Amino acid sequence: MINTAEKIESALERILPRVAKPGRYTGGEYNQIVKDWDEIDFKVALAFPDIYDLGMSNLGLMILYDIINKHKNLLAERVYCPWTDMEAMMREKQLPLFSLETKHAIRQFDLLGISLPYEQLFTNTLNLIDLAGMPVRSEDRDETYPLVVAGGHACYNPEPVASFIDVFVIGEGEEAILRIIGVMRAVRHLDRETQLRHIAQIEGCYVPRFYDVTYQDDGTVEAIMPTMPEAPPKVLKTIVPVLPPPVTDFIVPFIETVHNRAPVEIMRGCTRGCRFCHAGMVTRPVRERPVDQVLEAMEKILNSTGYEEIALLSLSSSDYTYVLELTEKIGKRFGPSGLNVSLPSLRIETVSTDLMDNLGDSRRGGFTLAPEAATEKMRNIINKYVSHEELLETAREIYRRNWRTIKLYFMIGHPREELEDVQAIVDLSKQVLAEGRKFHGRKASVNVGVSTFIPKPHTPFQWEPMDREEHIQAKLELLMREMRGHGLRLRWNDAEESLFEGCLSRGDRRLAAVVEKAWRKGARFDAWAEHFRLDAWNEALAEEGLDPAFYTHRKRPVDEIFPWEHIDVAVTKKFLTKDYLMSQQQETRVDCRNQCFACGILPKLKDLRRETPLEAWQCPPVRKRRKVAV
Repeated sequence: MINTAEKIESALERILPRVAKPGRYTGGEYNQIVKDWDEIDFKVALAFPDIYDLGMSNLGLMILYDIINKHKNLLAERVYCPWTDMEAMMREKQLPLFSLETKHAIRQFDLLGISLPYEQLFTNTLNLIDLAGMPVRSEDRDETYPLVVAGGHACYNPEPVASFIDVFVIGEGEEAILRIIGVMRAVRHLDRETQLRHIAQIEGCYVPRFYDVTYQDDGTVEAIMPTMPEAPPKVLKTIVPVLPPPVTDFIVPFIETVHNRAPVEIMRGCTRGCRFCHAGMVTRPVRERPVDQVLEAMEKILNSTGYEEIALLSLSSSDYTYVLELTEKIGKRFGPSGLNVSLPSLRIETVSTDLMDNLGDSRRGGFTLAPEAATEKMRNIINKYVSHEELLETAREIYRRNWRTIKLYFMIGHPREELEDVQAIVDLSKQVLAEGRKFHGRKASVNVGVSTFIPKPHTPFQWEPMDREEHIQAKLELLMREMRGHGLRLRWNDAEESLFEGCLSRGDRRLAAVVEKAWRKGARFDAWAEHFRLDAWNEALAEEGLDPAFYTHRKRPVDEIFPWEHIDVAVTKKFLTKDYLMSQQQETRVDCRNQCFACGILPKLKDLRRETPLEAWQCPPVRKRRKVAV
């Protein structure tokens, strides 16, 4: 095995001309940070377990890269999964996985931090660890190996990959990563078991090997019990009270990536309470950046990167308290430069005419709205009520301002959905198109995206079953048959892939053996349709005696113990249960900025941050939300 940076560099000179897009593996991009390896006390490899083209757009990884490298005695470098051609060459030449900045083998770092935003990255994670020349199972790695830490939204149910990760960070990683590094620097001379006992005491850190899981005869979880005094019965997520300064020195890639833009997070958290939305539940409470901080960050980004587009990110950008002030100031400050500003997440009921005007020419390519459902019944069930007239009036105002394309996102597959609810998606989409044709004739268009309902952990729908594949296919066939004609375009998620995601996202620790067997059978890049190996997954499930329908199609009783029961997102199960039962009666809740529903976040905040004024969290609401007319 090649084991030095110099030898890796030499091997790459021979290999890279023989693979697609060698710019994925060269490093050397503008704004990358390279430090003197021999002078640094603690070294971190930050990994996104997919290809460079996707991973370079991951904001979470870049935030940690920025935070760690601001410390003189710490170093963070990047690593991504090689594409299949590069992997074949690396295995043939015995070339270990290496960092982009200095080409050191990942095995030489002190910590490997892996970002896991979605479950389809599980087999890639094993492949990444294996390519680094490390045992894939945590129990087989001692203190001579880098500590493997994972975080991200897929880690709120970490059990399907619990056997492979040393530590999961539950919640937000900006402060947790520095605490872990601090502990590891103090205990690096000790054995791995002792190191982990110290880390288990850090806020938000879950060490799977310190918990035992028992099962009942019907396959459901009987109990999840800590086996060490350092391991808490429930791991409470870690929360950053004030968002750290945004990243401004983004690394500029050599090749085209999935998002050719720089992101600025303007708000974290959401108060809408959509019952299907995992992110909206687990990222509470809301925290907002000041307008001046956003504008200053944009100025620095333009000066340091040359990007021509900046995305203002949040779960609901039009709910940002100061969105009108921000967009107005952006127009005045950056309008003459031709900067393209995108607000990817806009709520229909808060998209005002003023906001549209403030966005100016930057969004003329297309305007995205997510009604999610097209009937009053389904909107009430999912707690996302928007009337037809509100949607059509919003569409009318969008088209009136010279946008020609509106993108609509819908969800199908909820167990209480019927075919007439799906037909209503077609009817509503055609009504929106009709509004566009009043202004733009046949140049108007509506792009419709349809995803399949997946009842995610820590949401009010976590008790619900997924729809059967044959039912999903029938609904998709209806949409494909009816959503025809000039100006209409339909995109949808593959039903098999959605069911696969649902199985992993709701799985228990027994699925770890399935993940490993599927990987050994060749499963990897599961998020890529052309590489998704359902046969490998089905074989692995059968060999472990597990039925995927147990995880996807089974309705849970309200008192069932979930595989993620020991993961505390600071929203109580009591609140989620009540909200679930309300959905059965088609009862809705208003935005909790207007009324507190005691979700449980406040008592947890008091426990975590006694020194932080509650006003800093904007929870409970310190003001009434303004009404924004359309």
